[in-house]
Amino acid sequence: MSWEFGVAVAAIVATALLGLPIGHAMLASSVLYLFLEGRDMSIAFEQMLNGLYGSYVLLAIPLFIFAADLMNVGSLSDRLLDFCRALVGRFRGGLGHVNVVSSLIFSGMSGSAIADAVGMGRIIINLMTKDGKYPASYAGAITAASAIIGPIIPPSIPMVLFALVSDTSIGFLFLGGVMPGLILGVLLMAMNAWQARVNDYPVEAPVPLREMPMITLRAVPALLMPVILLVGIYGGVTTPTEAAALAALYAFLVSTVFYRSVSLRTAYATVRNSARSTASVGFLIAGALAFNYVVTVEQIPNVIRDALAGTELDRIGFLLLVNGLLLLLGCLLEANAILLVIVPIFLPTAIALGVDPVHFGVIVVVNTMIGLATPPYGLLLFVVSSITKSPIRQTIRHLLPFLAIMIAGLAIITFIPEVVLWLPRLYGYRG
Repeated sequence: MSWEFGVAVAAIVATALLGLPIGHAMLASSVLYLFLEGRDMSIAFEQMLNGLYGSYVLLAIPLFIFAADLMNVGSLSDRLLDFCRALVGRFRGGLGHVNVVSSLIFSGMSGSAIADAVGMGRIIINLMTKDGKYPASYAGAITAASAIIGPIIPPSIPMVLFALVSDTSIGFLFLGGVMPGLILGVLLMAMNAWQARVNDYPVEAPVPLREMPMITLRAVPALLMPVILLVGIYGGVTTPTEAAALAALYAFLVSTVFYRSVSLRTAYATVRNSARSTASVGFLIAGALAFNYVVTVEQIPNVIRDALAGTELDRIGFLLLVNGLLLLLGCLLEANAILLVIVPIFLPTAIALGVDPVHFGVIVVVNTMIGLATPPYGLLLFVVSSITKSPIRQTIRHLLPFLAIMIAGLAIITFIPEVVLWLPRLYGYRG
């Protein structure tokens, strides 16, 4: 590695610590590297534009963001929440179970952990803290933990980004995330049940069975969203990007026409907010594409592969190393930055060691999602603390048992590849 690359990396760290968004920092450091190398600095912008405008799959990101925002401003979230309360609210720690189950269902629409926490999470936190039923910090902790499931079960914006850098099938990645997401959901509910028993959290009044059909009927249009997505993709009707467009259109029609809960003014505001979120993600991708060119020029993946080859590391040892490194980076870096910059460095080594790319992709996504809730700088910690108005340290105290059980789930996903690959292979995956 050259000294110019060392200066570029130092520039990213310095500018990020000064508060510059990571996408801007990567773009600036890439230009600095090209300047120091005496290369044409316009190469950075060429790589950026080619990557953004030459990748059809990236269109899925703004469409999933728009669909999630519509779910949040409309009444779809409320109806889903009523359905989840009727389903699991009657058990001890019932609202905690509702939190997890609502994330499992809402994940089939948003593909974003932050959208889950801000949308459905805000509503369930208010329910959990009403009349002092649960401590605000506990409500925030389980919301942060359950929001992690969102980008693991399809659709998933992080999996779209992994597909971008690895040229892996999005459809098979989506399928690979289903079982791990369900396993993490079950583990979180088990931990919530234990916490509820230890802390004597309340039992909700059960919803009468005679009301279940009407509650389910009111939620059906919202529950159909993931069905439309999955049938469209795996029935061969649509590509994942086309399915994202269909999801956005369906969310718009259901919110504005069927439920009539979104006015034209609100719809316009939602489009504007979605555009801002998309621009933020887009600039991060642009900066990563430019910096990945620098990484390629420096042959960093080959350097890493040769270094690991010298240690005679096997597949299991490599996965343990990657898990440890990604969990550590997740404490400090934004998830999408890890996917776009760090993953391409390790991908050639993973393939050389015989790690299946779909399996590796799901492991990476689960790692980065856990990082969103990992102290000290996990983004979900700040999101839920801003909602609950409770100190972050208290939220972290309640979150630690959930983090421990999620890391146990990550170990299952890592060491038993069939947990990830069973469903893709059922649909014809030959990897």
